Amino acid sequence: MKESFDTIIVDQEGDLTWITLNRPEVANAFNTRMAEELLVVFSKFVSGARSTRCVILTGTGERAFCAGGDLKQRHGMTDEEWYAQHVVFEDLARALMDCPVPILGAINGAAYGGGT
Repeated sequence: MKESFDTIIVDQEGDLTWITLNRPEVANAFNTRMAEELLVVFSKFVSGARSTRCVILTGTGERAFCAGGDLKQRHGMTDEEWYAQHVVFEDLARALMDCPVPILGAINGAAYGGGT
């Protein structure tokens, strides 16, 4: 079963769940929307509402697996908007740590930490 969001694709293949970062035009850089969508999916694993034996995280395109944070989105944010984004990112980090199944990275290109 395949689900498409704005910035990710979720594909259930038997006991495996593939999550594909899908913003190749910006090297799959994380923005607030991507974090919110990932949080929705991983929260379902944590709560038991969605079952799988393994999550495989990958990226669309050949340029990069993920370029880190979307610094263009950050530019121009108010302090309140930045704080709200930070809270979503923290919640996502918690959901990833609490995920009851292994999360594997199928790193198909460069993986940056600082952003683009």
